[in-house]
Amino acid sequence: MTEKIGIVGAGIVGLAVARELAITRGAEVTVLEKESHVAAHQTGHNSGVVHAGIYYPPGSLKARLCREGVALLKDYCAANELPYDEVGKLVIASTGAERSRLHALAERARANGVPGIAELDALALREIEPHAVGVGAIHSPHTAICDFAAVARRLALDVVELGGSVRLSHPVRAIRERSAGVQVLAGRRRFTFDRLVVCGGLGTDSVARMAGHPGDVRIVPFRGEFYALRGAAKDLVRGLIYPVPDPRYPFLGVHLTRQTDGGVLVGPNAVLALAYEGYGWRNIRNFRQILGWPGTMRLARRHWRTGLKEIRGSLIKSAFLKGAQRYVPELTAADLTRARSGVRAQAVARDGDMVDDFVVDVHDNVVLVRNAPSPAATSSLAIARHIAGIVPALVQ
Repeated sequence: MTEKIGIVGAGIVGLAVARELAITRGAEVTVLEKESHVAAHQTGHNSGVVHAGIYYPPGSLKARLCREGVALLKDYCAANELPYDEVGKLVIASTGAERSRLHALAERARANGVPGIAELDALALREIEPHAVGVGAIHSPHTAICDFAAVARRLALDVVELGGSVRLSHPVRAIRERSAGVQVLAGRRRFTFDRLVVCGGLGTDSVARMAGHPGDVRIVPFRGEFYALRGAAKDLVRGLIYPVPDPRYPFLGVHLTRQTDGGVLVGPNAVLALAYEGYGWRNIRNFRQILGWPGTMRLARRHWRTGLKEIRGSLIKSAFLKGAQRYVPELTAADLTRARSGVRAQAVARDGDMVDDFVVDVHDNVVLVRNAPSPAATSSLAIARHIAGIVPALVQ
């Protein structure tokens, strides 16, 4: 008997999971997406960086799936003639105080098997990025860029070609779990599945509640705002320029990122959003749910100074520019123009701790992806293999 498996969410992770289940399990898969197109949120609003695995604790699920995912994604893009360019990344220490953190980061990258890692001094880093400054840097030559939305669209075609379906404009309205399967009301249709995999991203909490599994963490959205370089300023950046990250946060700080179309993005910051799809300041649609979670206020009390700094960078262009000039001092305010925003779905525990690793829960016939922040896009094909291995098999 052919398994019928539903997947909630047509972002890159949900579509990769659907494809993997169709290939390895021979399942009849149905992807349910509330928006009118795939990759509508996190997948289509990120910076397009294919992370090499520099930042993640060795042995963590993030570290393992990132390294596996890079190889799978590179091959997938090549096989499907999708853009993929190893432009390389510099992680730059701007002060002597950051040197020890930079060296520790290099050791972590090597422990994770990131190829080609080199530690550079102030002169050597300028051979890679002539307009960048710093006291030292890590060079990751194989860090790449791609178009994740294009990858998602290709994955959706794969799903259909494998006999599955991608149901757009089908928001999930109700879930009822039975001993023999799961009933899902989506849009105006009722579906019956043997198993349901929830890859809901920003909508995870809502779908988890419908399934009767609210869990011990909640999604707290953080908006990341970008500027783009205009005109000749694009030539100031060859590849990717990143700061040494603050170990207290899962965010990587304002960086400069070349795009597959030749543009360069500057950002993102990390501002607490008051709506799950809060791409601008005026959207406060979900503020009660977000602020009502005890972990949100505990997080805010713990890190309010950093929060105010991020808000200042959001509202004042010169403050945002100052962060970028720390690494590329030739930039001016005239070089920056407002670009898109994205919203990161960050799981936060009741005690205010931000959950760092990928988290997947299995509840009988329902599998919930609780936390899939960056590098989820990079790792998507490897995450799909991981999830396909833990979705309970159908008992004949």
